[in-house]
Amino acid sequence: MRLGEWGTKMTIQELEYFVDECIALGLVDFDHADIYGDYTTEADFGRLLRQRPDLRQKVRLTTKCGIRLVTPERPAHTIKSYDSTKKHILSSVDASLQNLGIEQIELFLLHRPDYLMNPQEIAQAVEKLKIAGKIKHFGVSNFSASQFELLHAFTPLATNQIEISLTHLEAFQNGTLDQCLLHGIAPTAWSPFGGGKLFSNNSSPRIKRIQQVAQKIAKRYEVQVEQILLAFLYKHPSQIIPIIGSSKINRLKLALQASKIVLKHEEWYELFEASSGKEVP
Repeated sequence: MRLGEWGTKMTIQELEYFVDECIALGLVDFDHADIYGDYTTEADFGRLLRQRPDLRQKVRLTTKCGIRLVTPERPAHTIKSYDSTKKHILSSVDASLQNLGIEQIELFLLHRPDYLMNPQEIAQAVEKLKIAGKIKHFGVSNFSASQFELLHAFTPLATNQIEISLTHLEAFQNGTLDQCLLHGIAPTAWSPFGGGKLFSNNSSPRIKRIQQVAQKIAKRYEVQVEQILLAFLYKHPSQIIPIIGSSKINRLKLALQASKIVLKHEEWYELFEASSGKEVP
């Protein structure tokens, strides 16, 4: 999301270096959505794949549809809305395949729950796409437990990509992660660092509490604070996979190393309490 117009605005050469470095680290999953960069970032990545066709066999691509943004790139959109109709899903997949210059998307997600979604219609679209070989796996993003369960009853879902971090604890409490464990599905976590707030000089008492506890635990393990923030997620038995939005290779290396940190139960609850501001019930 942050490699293109919505972030670093990488040149094709910078993007090529970044992707090569990620692959060298064993990080081969790249998370896209049709709307990123106001509908431009998929095409940017596609230009790289056309220039370096050898990369296609080395990477796995996720992309999403379902949000209709108001932007000059989509002049027909008059209001921000959600669309999970069969027609929109099929046309979105075809557009993403064309933008990326590929024949199959490894993981295709509905980006947001559509309040008007028809699970039977979505299942029909997914079946058609899988039969045609256009997508390999299908999942959702930002779905509640009930919305996930409804759609999962009609078509198997591979993941639920949701916001999880020490500033966003809801998934631990609202049944979403319980559901992932029940179905043996690993959730993916966007914004695992709380949108950068956990690294800022934020005056919020909550942020300060989290920072103080994370610093104490990081000192104990002789690691960086950001690694403790990720270790908090890695500790959960649902096997949360954080989406690291950084374009800095050093931060990706730290994230990899964080997967080896095993927090004690009490340390995990120290962090949870620092975030919630109170002792667990």
